[in-house]
Amino acid sequence: MSDVLLLRHGEMAELRLHNPAKLNALTVPMLQALGRHLEALDRDAGLRVVLLTASSAKAFCTGADIGAWGELTPAEFARVWVREGHRVFDRLARLSKPTIAVLEGFAFGGGLELAAACDMRVMSPRATIAMPETGVGVVPGWSGTQRLARLLPEPVLKEMVLFGRRISAERALALGFVAEVGDDPAAMAMEIAERILTTSPRATEIAKYMLHAALGEDAAAMIEALGSGFIASSADKAEGVAAFRAKRKPDFGGH
Repeated sequence: MSDVLLLRHGEMAELRLHNPAKLNALTVPMLQALGRHLEALDRDAGLRVVLLTASSAKAFCTGADIGAWGELTPAEFARVWVREGHRVFDRLARLSKPTIAVLEGFAFGGGLELAAACDMRVMSPRATIAMPETGVGVVPGWSGTQRLARLLPEPVLKEMVLFGRRISAERALALGFVAEVGDDPAAMAMEIAERILTTSPRATEIAKYMLHAALGEDAAAMIEALGSGFIASSADKAEGVAAFRAKRKPDFGGH
């Protein structure tokens, strides 16, 4: 069985981390599986929302599996491990569909960075978040000092990264990092996801692009995607394509 499961619930999809023996610590094959699934989900026109979950209530994800990176050379660590993680996490953050992370147990290091790449997070009252990398002699490598800096106040992020302090669900809610806290976060996420099914798919997608452009999440691509989508619906675009195919001069009407 794969360490990352893709489950379909009608117009919803669930990406489930399934490496319970290692508290869902991320390995290279798990990153690669996440990347493949995300590529397929982005192309799925019948999909409206994606939930990111874990198969164990003990941990959403405890970060990167030390066994997977502990013996890498400095060059391999930077080029293969860190850059591959960024590629996959950025793919999640820029997915055209809304995403919700369901946090139970520990969401540490790379696991917290993975959750931060989602549009929304819900959390069990027994869950905790942390950035413990300096305790094992490394630093956050999958956007913990970058994307998380947009989602958490500077003093809190320094408290976590520099001093290794854990943050409770109650405090994460007060900080606005999670949207809701409850005993059944998976059910909460499903309820939130069901509301998306009543909205316009195109309007939701474009709204996400607009928000990302404002927030600096791949802003250049988001602005060009919005502009390209607008121009693709114009009569001028249709005329330009028709003229090119007919090998004639286009007659643009400005519409």
